[in-house]
Amino acid sequence: MVRLPLSPAQVEAGRRLGRRIRAARGDRELTEVAHGAGISPETLRKIESGRLPSPAFGTVVGLAETLMIPLTELAEAYRTEQVAESA
Repeated sequence: MVRLPLSPAQVEAGRRLGRRIRAARGDRELTEVAHGAGISPETLRKIESGRLPSPAFGTVVGLAETLMIPLTELAEAYRTEQVAESA
């Protein structure tokens, strides 16, 4: 299966998601949060920096649970501009 390239809007949405996750992590160690979410520290680093703009759903769920933030909050961070653009 060939994966289509992400659009610029999707890449920017991934950056917003990464910023929200980084803000929620606060002072907690990156390795602690990554292991709690069941991912590698490098994967979390890529998500937070926007280099992995489209993480798997299970990864996002794990991060939401570990960071104790509602999954809907992460979804909102991801789609904020997309909703504004369609209005």
